[in-house]
Amino acid sequence: MKFVQTDQAPQAIGPYSQGMVVNNMFYSSGQIPLTPEGSLVEGSIEDQTHQVFSNLKAVLEEAGASFSTVVKVMVFLDDLSDFNAVNAIYADYFGDHRPARSCVEVSKLPKGAGIEIEVIALVK
Repeated sequence: MKFVQTDQAPQAIGPYSQGMVVNNMFYSSGQIPLTPEGSLVEGSIEDQTHQVFSNLKAVLEEAGASFSTVVKVMVFLDDLSDFNAVNAIYADYFGDHRPARSCVEVSKLPKGAGIEIEVIALVK
């Protein structure tokens, strides 16, 4: 097992790592719209989603993976009416790649975020 750690994404806000590589698979912790410095992006769901994808890109790269090697995505929204807006941004980041995905509405996310995403990816 290898712990994944990069300063290009926010540090964990609890006793966990940004992600783990086990064999050739990367498992990310959930990413919320925190900047690498730890400030919450409080703008629109679009602004928050872009920040989450920026964080995911950083941890994926540190792990030796990328959006093109993601096999599973879990999306958590505090308001499912944001589904279409998030989907449009999601499509931009994944292009023609279509990993398996789940998307659920939750009552609350850490730090009052509107979105959290975690991924599982194949390490190159």
